[in-house]
Amino acid sequence: MSELTIYREAVIEIKNAILQSRYRAASKVNIEQLTLNYNIGRYVSDNTRSGKWGSGALENISKQLQGELPGLRGFSTTNMKYMRIFFEQWVSVFEPNRPLPTDDLQEETAIIQIRQLPTDELKEEELHAFIRVGFTHQTEILSKCNILEERWYYIKKCASEFWSVDTLKYHIKANDYSKYGALPNNFEVTLPDKKQASRAVQSFKSEYFLDFINIEEETSDDLIGEPELHAEILNNIRKFIMAFGEDFCFMASKYRVIVEGDENFIDLLFFNRSLHCLVAIELKRGAFKPAYLGQLNFYLSALDEYVKKPDENPSVGIILCKEAKKTVVEFAVRDFNKPIGVSTYTLGNKIPEAYQALIPVIDGVQQLLSENEGEE
Repeated sequence: MSELTIYREAVIEIKNAILQSRYRAASKVNIEQLTLNYNIGRYVSDNTRSGKWGSGALENISKQLQGELPGLRGFSTTNMKYMRIFFEQWVSVFEPNRPLPTDDLQEETAIIQIRQLPTDELKEEELHAFIRVGFTHQTEILSKCNILEERWYYIKKCASEFWSVDTLKYHIKANDYSKYGALPNNFEVTLPDKKQASRAVQSFKSEYFLDFINIEEETSDDLIGEPELHAEILNNIRKFIMAFGEDFCFMASKYRVIVEGDENFIDLLFFNRSLHCLVAIELKRGAFKPAYLGQLNFYLSALDEYVKKPDENPSVGIILCKEAKKTVVEFAVRDFNKPIGVSTYTLGNKIPEAYQALIPVIDGVQQLLSENEGEE
């Protein structure tokens, strides 16, 4: 073994040790931060909800804290309210038998007791994810997701895919929780492995929110053709991949497949690392038509025959169109022998009704922050 190889291996080992150490240190800091905020949230909740503190208490406390600890960050009035929300939203999960604060809890609420984060009620998978997600992410999820299962969905995604706050906001706005696994498809009957079929179902959404595309719709029944949509996607390919998921690797636009001397062009070709297969996407500006499936089925046969590598799984096809009737799609894909699904998209200049509730976020956050404000 050459000295260069030995040194390279040493560099890799030391780098891995450094990264692991930093990860453990960051994890410990995050656990401490979550524990502190949870216990301060408990203290604030007990005192404000019991009526011990009057109106404007948090503003005064925050201001005096800044005087006691100059340069202190993270303890503004808003953040202290977020700590209260953090505690009140999770206490029923962490401490299901804990009584609500009442007027006779004066001794308990006189001091802050820094207790270990009570996570005994959590499953191992939930605990592993929860302690890896920072407080800012946590409050973003709490302020926009009311269903516990939905909160866990985004917490686990943040933990496993290292989402930034902006990325988290995007996926919440796109309503990933409700859209993943809901697209009509024939994966179960066309993919021989049941686990692969299940992964395929969970890898695609029934509807994609392409907020980065702003193509003006025509008022007539004639829609602008696919080329303009295709060009917009290529100009924003990184955002398109964000919409589809980090496991998608872009391979080509208008990918050429030659069959018996005839050229065929697939709109977009990706490789999905989780599914370990090629994914062909056909773009349609209008409503879904069953006739679209024959062309895509042909493309998948050509990919499997000429492009797919021996160790890869069968190629998957997605029709991405403006609208689709679920029953029509289910009937249409039923008798095709290649794995095909149909998803719809919404552009940035048209927000569907399902998303409207997610846009005026300020209203929901304001309600949480100012709830029982008079009791303070």
